[in-house]
Amino acid sequence: MNKNKAGLVGGIFLGVAHLLWALAIAVSPSLMQSCLDFIFRVHFISNGWKLSAFNIIDAVLLVVITFVIGYILGWLFALIVELTYKKKR
Repeated sequence: MNKNKAGLVGGIFLGVAHLLWALAIAVSPSLMQSCLDFIFRVHFISNGWKLSAFNIIDAVLLVVITFVIGYILGWLFALIVELTYKKKR
């Protein structure tokens, strides 16, 4: 398994997911707050969290940081797979 490709897949997946979240906050913050309230409620958690106003700098940071984390996780996943299959041979 190619560690770089696995890292890119992980990074793109997490980055795009958080890009969509940031766009959803920009378009309809009240709907996203309702979604958060619902998710917390069905997990039996009282929600004390309130969404902040959309900020483009924070949105870019969110996407970049989650891309990097996703890349690292994907790379580590590929490394573990590689090490696991080497031991079996």
